Amino acid sequence: METIIKIACRDEKGLVHKITGILYEQLVNVTQTNEFVDEGSDRFFMRISFTGPCDLVLVQERLISMLPKQAEVEIIPPKQKRVLILVTKEHHCLGELLIKYQYQDLNFKVDAVIGNHEDLASLCQQFQVPFHFISAGGLEREAHEELLNQQIEFYQPDLIVLAKYMRILTPQFSLKHKGKLINIHHSFLPAFIGARPYQQAFDRGVKIIGATAHFVTDDLDEGPIICQEIVPVNHTYSAKDMSKAGKDVEKIVLAKALRLVLEDRVFIHQNKTILFE
Repeated sequence: METIIKIACRDEKGLVHKITGILYEQLVNVTQTNEFVDEGSDRFFMRISFTGPCDLVLVQERLISMLPKQAEVEIIPPKQKRVLILVTKEHHCLGELLIKYQYQDLNFKVDAVIGNHEDLASLCQQFQVPFHFISAGGLEREAHEELLNQQIEFYQPDLIVLAKYMRILTPQFSLKHKGKLINIHHSFLPAFIGARPYQQAFDRGVKIIGATAHFVTDDLDEGPIICQEIVPVNHTYSAKDMSKAGKDVEKIVLAKALRLVLEDRVFIHQNKTILFE
């Protein structure tokens, strides 16, 4: 199992040499390094993975003392991250994640699934994953989210995945869980907003269908993008065919985004992401 170090700081000469030198002193085995400099902001990003025992507190102290002021240093020991999934009625993204959890295709544990409808309770039961139904009926958004927060606080997940969770979150909820919320949606936005986006796309005669996975912020569907994919379509596709193609790409993109985040390969920089794939 690998330990990960993520570093973000002002760029200067010799950073890679200095950082790897500190790990060399600890006699660990560096398995991978990735680095990138954003020239526009003069910002340096680095992800390092290594194996072997060492004094992590000492490594962090040495890095902070050596790096430019206000450097961000995160040392992540090997562990299985815990995930909470929020759903409504659509099963395709949830099913994909549950299968990957069952067969450990991704290194994570699904603590529970929370739905604002009961439709997917039986699917969770098949995978022996707890399902909590929290109805939004008759509740203001803030009141419903308070019930969500009670479950989130109980489980204390590392990440919260919105697997086609079809409710708009309040800015307060998004801010409370900033950096932990991952969402998936079709890539027509903002072209086809509202209900039946695939019917709208069919009526417009689109030639590609895509999906976008992103972090959730208080700005609806405008958070830092983790990954995107597209598939071609043509005039032979009905609105139903487009919907099926869209669901296929949505579940693939969501699983890919989750893998990148689980493996600590994502840096949030301003309203964008730096990915070390």
